[in-house]
Amino acid sequence: MKKPISENLTEGSILRALIKLSIPLILTNILQTAYNLTDTFWVGRLGSTSVAAVSLAFPIVFIIISLGAGMAIAGSILVAKRKGAKDEEAVAHISSQTFFSVFFISIILAIVGYFASPYLVAIMKTEPNVYEEAVAYLKITFLGLPPSFIYLTFQSLMRSIGKVKLPFYIVLSTVLLNLILDPLFIFGYDGFIPAYGVKGAAIATVGTQILSAVIGLYYLLKGNQGIHINIRDYAPDFSLIKELFKLGLPVSIEQVSRALGIFMMVLLVSHFGTMVLASYGIGTRILSFVIIPAFGLGMATSTLVGQNIGARAYHRVKKTLELSLGIAFGSLTVIGLLLFIFTRQTAAFFIPDDPATIDESAVFIKMLAVSFGFLGILIVLMGAFRGAGKTKISMVLALLSVWLLRFPLAYYLGFHTSLKELGIWLSYPITNIVTALLGLSILIKYHWFENVE
Repeated sequence: MKKPISENLTEGSILRALIKLSIPLILTNILQTAYNLTDTFWVGRLGSTSVAAVSLAFPIVFIIISLGAGMAIAGSILVAKRKGAKDEEAVAHISSQTFFSVFFISIILAIVGYFASPYLVAIMKTEPNVYEEAVAYLKITFLGLPPSFIYLTFQSLMRSIGKVKLPFYIVLSTVLLNLILDPLFIFGYDGFIPAYGVKGAAIATVGTQILSAVIGLYYLLKGNQGIHINIRDYAPDFSLIKELFKLGLPVSIEQVSRALGIFMMVLLVSHFGTMVLASYGIGTRILSFVIIPAFGLGMATSTLVGQNIGARAYHRVKKTLELSLGIAFGSLTVIGLLLFIFTRQTAAFFIPDDPATIDESAVFIKMLAVSFGFLGILIVLMGAFRGAGKTKISMVLALLSVWLLRFPLAYYLGFHTSLKELGIWLSYPITNIVTALLGLSILIKYHWFENVE
């Protein structure tokens, strides 16, 4: 077995550990979001039809990825606990089984997603020109699922042992490459590279995903970064796979419910026309970018919670929560305030030559911004629950948020009042605030962090 190289997160300053973990995670998430933002930036130069096509494709891809991502997250939960307990043999075995399980799932999902693309887009009942571009974008994106899942597993396992800098450097290199490839494949180059339009954005992204997968797989097989995948450990350990499934299924349901929620929201928004749909796409892209600090904190919190539970240091679990929740609320409230002030400038960055879409996007962005602090609380809580292995709590909160609050509110306000699309925008801050308060009440009432085993 390779000598383990990882971070000891069960002693020392919790604040320092949070910062040390969070900053690379935040930067990594910014870079990963840059994949989508880069696509939106360049596709926006093709017009609102192309932006709408990518906006339609995004929730569909997210749904398919969510079906398999639960296994990777479940593996990281178990690895973090075993790392905290200093059981290196279990860390290696869990990592290997997680990798092979996720890779097998990715092959199945890629095949199903590719052939189902036309039917998935048809459900959205969008305009014919948007339909054609969305299907083309989706098919290419689904071909990139296996390398995407390989890197997802690598990143999750590295994060579980506190190794967060290496994934950052890998993502940095691939995003820089994507910045170059996107305009080349979208608009072509001097007759040498054809102009593929929307398909070009997908081709560029898949190419960089393959590169990141190759690099991640190299380190997993070499085993010099604290996680060693043993090719000979491919035989299924059904008892472990059952445990992975038990932990991962609620995570997948949680993520699928959110993805389906996005899908249904797109379905609602698409009834108001291409301009409103493009505005929704711009707003949700910005949302995915500005909440990254909370996601970084949530991931760091999950790792700290998992390792300290494994070490039975429950007082450190409680302190971690107090710090991360406070930081998340404060930082996202400030970001929300800044974004509220500069909404038009932000929207114009993505689609500079369409004043109507800029105006509508600005309204949506303002509605989102007012509840960013509460959304930060919710994201950190989700990370803490998952780190403790309480994945069912996160699942229930997600289901309540999407299906009992946001979607019913959006449908009623959008279609049964005079608010129309403004009613859909309003459903976001209402849902974020209510769900965050509910999550806090669960945390406070049950004191699960004092006895989580």
